[in-house]
Amino acid sequence: MAEADRAGFPPRARRQAHPTRRGFLTGLAAGAALAPAALHAEAAPRDFAPTLFDSFFLGGFECSTHRRGDGQRLDVIAATGHDRLALQDYRQLREHGITAARDGVRWHLVERAPGRHDWSSLLPMLRAAEQARMQVTWDLMHFGWPDHLDVFSARFVAHFARYAGAFARLHLAETGRAPMLCPINEISFLSHGGGEMGWINPRTRGRGAELRRNLVRAAIAAAQAIRAAAPGATLLAIEPLVHIAAGAGHDPARIAALNEEQHAALDMLDGQREPGLGGGADSFDAVGVNYYWNHQWVHHGARIGADDPRYRPLARLMQDIGSRYDRPIFLSETGIEGPKRPEWLRYIGRALRDAVKAGVKLEGICLYPIMGHPGWDDDRYCPNGLLEMAPHDGIRRPVHQPLAAELARQQALFRAVFAAA
Repeated sequence: MAEADRAGFPPRARRQAHPTRRGFLTGLAAGAALAPAALHAEAAPRDFAPTLFDSFFLGGFECSTHRRGDGQRLDVIAATGHDRLALQDYRQLREHGITAARDGVRWHLVERAPGRHDWSSLLPMLRAAEQARMQVTWDLMHFGWPDHLDVFSARFVAHFARYAGAFARLHLAETGRAPMLCPINEISFLSHGGGEMGWINPRTRGRGAELRRNLVRAAIAAAQAIRAAAPGATLLAIEPLVHIAAGAGHDPARIAALNEEQHAALDMLDGQREPGLGGGADSFDAVGVNYYWNHQWVHHGARIGADDPRYRPLARLMQDIGSRYDRPIFLSETGIEGPKRPEWLRYIGRALRDAVKAGVKLEGICLYPIMGHPGWDDDRYCPNGLLEMAPHDGIRRPVHQPLAAELARQQALFRAVFAAA
């Protein structure tokens, strides 16, 4: 198996690791790692305003359903009570100017028996979104699938396509609109963590490239089924965005190849790589990239912060993706755990305004997770959202006020950028 499959992505704990490690925020408050001054001098593209989502800032509800390395099934939607409190959760987002969200369909609950779809776990959430007037983009598979399927098989592809088509028909029938959705979240991370390293399902080693190909086949088949069932559906391809830096003695060409490998899944979906898989322009309509505090590091070494000269500005990374796929782009996940939440959002806002000024047609920023949740590995509480998990009076979630204040500030700053365009 190629080394890129073993070394190309950060560890599984990226959403729940302690934020004080390795001084990752060094330099952010002072504006380090922003794009060069030339970017600041450029105006926002005058022919562009974001239109993909109902609000520029989105809230993403953690919806992982994978099996951990020890075999335990996660269901973060149930663990946070979001399945019961979806209506109030969506309404609370609206109080902060967020009218668009990412959320998840739990396939393992929908298809408990092979080929039979029970939507009782989804319908209350789907109807709550309609009642709250919340635009939701749904993940059909967020790392987990029914136990009766072998993820490496052709049968998996067929079942996923049938499930995706059935969801599209259901959404159309319930709402009168074709859905916006991501068929498979983070094919690259799942292939690496589950197929190559055995951290999560399918808990295999050395099969990352094989898993990635079959997940791409499934996503392409799902796209075809969705478009047939609900013409006008909007399909999102969401992948991690990382940068690996060379350390002492590393071959720069080898490091460049590792960075290039992160694009393999999107390239396959787009038909740029391994066209025999069936990828092409119809496989996805927009690109989402997930970027966290620990997404830049030295190969086989430490994380690097914004004050490190090897750190690549996020604005430049976004430019690279935007030019590579020539589709609308948005930041589909970003966030941090603990008291640094406002500071991280401040950095993200500055970096992405630089990207907009450089010509990136940025459609939105999704705060992810928007609500605290139990950790993947140890069930400890991860305070990483705008909302805290434990509700007051069993209904209303506490608000992390420092992040709420910074969110309001960032919303105003981006409104000004786009108003000037």
